[in-house]
Amino acid sequence: MTQPLPSSTTSHWFPKVLLAAYLIEFVALGINPTDRGTWWAENIPILLIVGALVLLYVRGVRFSNLAYALMSVLIFMHTVGGHYTFEKVPFDWFNNLFGFKRNMYDRVAHFSVGFYAYALIEYTDQRDLICSRFLSYLLPLCVIGTVAMSYELIEWVYAELAGGDAGAAFLGSQGDIWDAQKDMLADTSGAVFALLLYALFGRGKTE
Repeated sequence: MTQPLPSSTTSHWFPKVLLAAYLIEFVALGINPTDRGTWWAENIPILLIVGALVLLYVRGVRFSNLAYALMSVLIFMHTVGGHYTFEKVPFDWFNNLFGFKRNMYDRVAHFSVGFYAYALIEYTDQRDLICSRFLSYLLPLCVIGTVAMSYELIEWVYAELAGGDAGAAFLGSQGDIWDAQKDMLADTSGAVFALLLYALFGRGKTE
């Protein structure tokens, strides 16, 4: 039986505001992107994520405001990356702050992929689907790791099929032969961060 979240942790207006902000961003950044083919390739997965979240909301599956906020980070960042291509996003302030020689925008976006682990464990906890605390934390981590690996395979296939500048722009490796492995590490590191947040601020389950 579904357990509704406490009113203090969720609201009806917050996810709607995030959706409206995304739609505005999507339309605005859909105007004259750096490469239209890359724009479509980068935005289709995000449109699917947004559509899935809207469908879940309509069907009564609601998450906390913190979960929605965390999930929105990837959505907003990926839409920006689709406009410029990830390698060309203006991100010098961050790169210079930490002394990075490459544009790390894509790596930060990959880190935000892991934030979906928060919503995953929140979902299983709401419904008491997993009795073991260890397994309830392990499952989201494994799901994010699987998604990370699968997306790197998709990037590889698209880069091979598209070829040229479009393929390179979507791959976004910036000449790093270990880019795929580092992206997957960023994804799973983001999941660990999200799960730590859940341990500190999430509802948890009564043992």
